[in-house]
Amino acid sequence: MGAALTLWRKHMIKLISKKEESIGVLFQPILWVVLFGTGMKSVMSTGMVGNGDFYMTFMVPGIIALAAMSGAIDGGLTLLFERVQGIIKEYLVAPIPRISILAGNAMSTINKSLFQSLVILVIGVLMGAKFVGLDPLGWLGGLFLITGYSLGFAGIGLAVASRTDSPGGYHMLIFMLTLPLLFLSNALYPLEYLPTWMQVGAKINPVSYVVDGLRQTIFDSNALLTGGELLPLWLCFLVVIIFAILSMTLAYYSFKKSIK
Repeated sequence: MGAALTLWRKHMIKLISKKEESIGVLFQPILWVVLFGTGMKSVMSTGMVGNGDFYMTFMVPGIIALAAMSGAIDGGLTLLFERVQGIIKEYLVAPIPRISILAGNAMSTINKSLFQSLVILVIGVLMGAKFVGLDPLGWLGGLFLITGYSLGFAGIGLAVASRTDSPGGYHMLIFMLTLPLLFLSNALYPLEYLPTWMQVGAKINPVSYVVDGLRQTIFDSNALLTGGELLPLWLCFLVVIIFAILSMTLAYYSFKKSIK
């Protein structure tokens, strides 16, 4: 555990010292909230009771999920660069458990995702999104969902980073995962408004479950008034837990195979 914490601290110091890295990862989701959110807020206000703030409340959890997913997958780049530069070999000759290398990367990746999620949450509230207030259980539940969800995508990123030597190929993975998973979910529109084939895709997409989970734990789901039904909260937690376990298991075996 001590070795994992040391690696986590190293990665976090690097992130703080290179502010352009954090700004770059946050740029896309901030644009989604400010530009897409503002435009859709005006459009959706004509079809909702009240005003477009209801749509901001509906949409911001999806943008938080996008930011957390992008940050988690992007975190695998750290492992990839360390493999390419030979730093992993230096770790391997040190008297530390090999699993601590993977654990340190996963911990720092989750921290980055949580930081990005917090920034998007603050911007969303400033743009009109409504949250439940200071309900401790709700906030703890939301934190658990984001952490498990980030861990799941961190596992995917670490698994791919363990098996490829191409930063360009890894970036292509990020592009191929983020936008399709965002649009094939209930992040921007209720499931009931989607074609049948998209509803099926959304219901096997972990993004849908973390988004609806956040709507029920942190955001004011009673204020949505969009005509759609939320996925059961217990199912949201279950899917996120299973997703995190399966993804980190994949990351573990991929990493273990890469260092043989």
